[in-house]
Amino acid sequence: MVTRFIELSNSRWEVIAPIFNIQRRRKNQLRDVLNAIFFVLRTGMQWRNLSQTRYPKWQSVYYYFYRWTNDGTFEQINYLLNLYDREQSGREPTPSLCCADAQSVKIAPLIKKEKGFDGNKKINGRKRQVLTDTLGHIWAAFVHGADRHDSTVGYELLIRAADMMPRLEKILTDKAYQGDFRMQAKEILDADVEIASRPPTEKGFVPVKKRWVVERTFGWLNFYRRLSKDYERTAKSAENMLLLCNCALILNRIT
Repeated sequence: MVTRFIELSNSRWEVIAPIFNIQRRRKNQLRDVLNAIFFVLRTGMQWRNLSQTRYPKWQSVYYYFYRWTNDGTFEQINYLLNLYDREQSGREPTPSLCCADAQSVKIAPLIKKEKGFDGNKKINGRKRQVLTDTLGHIWAAFVHGADRHDSTVGYELLIRAADMMPRLEKILTDKAYQGDFRMQAKEILDADVEIASRPPTEKGFVPVKKRWVVERTFGWLNFYRRLSKDYERTAKSAENMLLLCNCALILNRIT
């Protein structure tokens, strides 16, 4: 894990540059814009506090963040990097086994949209649901109010992953995904759901074979201060911040 922010090197930029129209002449270089977005993600800085001597104006950076969030650019980058990193690791491009889990997080003040109270975790905020492969890569993310149950809205994860995982055969989850999620996984992805939880005789955190990787992914989020709690005005922006974190983790491994 890289312990500080590092800008995109030439080799890292070359991996994702084909997604962008870099031939078009612009006032701001897209590489600088993307570096600014990753800087905000890593440091937790407010958009308005971006240094204008190093990066483009914050208004321009936020404009691209908003645009790429809504047109699916960040999803394309995340998908491309997942394929790339799996192939570099000697794996098949897409996974056959995935893990699904959720994390409740507090929300920043003055944010009123898509929030709720998680009575189990005693957290007033939002819930992050992610679908990861066995390497810990995030393939799909869904953010919603913390008062909504995992199993009732988990199908959103499946819909997001439907076109990306043709080889998927099994999804490992915990008991929170019992019920409709199993049937929906079969209908949407033709995948089986296996409930893998700690033994009832054990107390505290117990690593469960293969499913512990999603807990490790949640741990990786702690290195990105923008994700220490949910600072995003909309759930869609929060989802894309999770995907960007996954992209940053993969890019940092490219030399």
